[in-house]
Amino acid sequence: MSELNLMVTITERSKLTAFLSFYRERQVPVQLISLALGTASNETLNYLGLERSDKCVFASFVTDEKWEELRRGLRRELQIDVPGMGIAFTVPLSSIGGRRELQFLTEHQNYQKGEESTMKDTKYELLVVIANHGYSDLIMDAARGAGAAGGTVIHAKGTGMEGAEKFLGVSLASEKELVLIVVKHADKNNVMTAIMQEAGLETKAKAIVFSLPVTGTAGLRLQDLNEENT
Repeated sequence: MSELNLMVTITERSKLTAFLSFYRERQVPVQLISLALGTASNETLNYLGLERSDKCVFASFVTDEKWEELRRGLRRELQIDVPGMGIAFTVPLSSIGGRRELQFLTEHQNYQKGEESTMKDTKYELLVVIANHGYSDLIMDAARGAGAAGGTVIHAKGTGMEGAEKFLGVSLASEKELVLIVVKHADKNNVMTAIMQEAGLETKAKAIVFSLPVTGTAGLRLQDLNEENT
């Protein structure tokens, strides 16, 4: 896959409506929103004349072309470069589980699926699973059965889910769970397939799974050593 990215935007909760409206107007309707807390030091905040505040995190899917359009708008209309306004960045996707899911996530964008992207020396990949609330255990059971280790669950709220009926043939609930799982590149397809079979669109979990390349890890050395000794 090429030219498709996960776009992450972090801003103050008080600016949530402005950013959400900005993205909707530019036909980027599918957003996952999670609440967060900024961790800037008091010294930094005082230097910038800011106060500690609650944050919100947006996640959406954009092509390279759409990202360039959005970046110009974020700078010009929302003044995102002004300290305290927020930050936006993109991470390239390496794969998405399912053609219908891909069409749903890239609605209103000019995207043609190419070859699956690969990055040199990416031994691991990060699987991101978006599912209805309450099904993280089912997802992790499926992932572990296919060779994954542990995972991390983040609660979020989905917006722009109206297109799900058109592309996926199902309606999606707004309350979501994001499950993050780091797996070996060699195990990625097996784990993604297991999740789609056990918790995919045909189940109550209504899970969508995609992967991101991981260029470096720490904390997995024992797992690597165990595999080398078997």
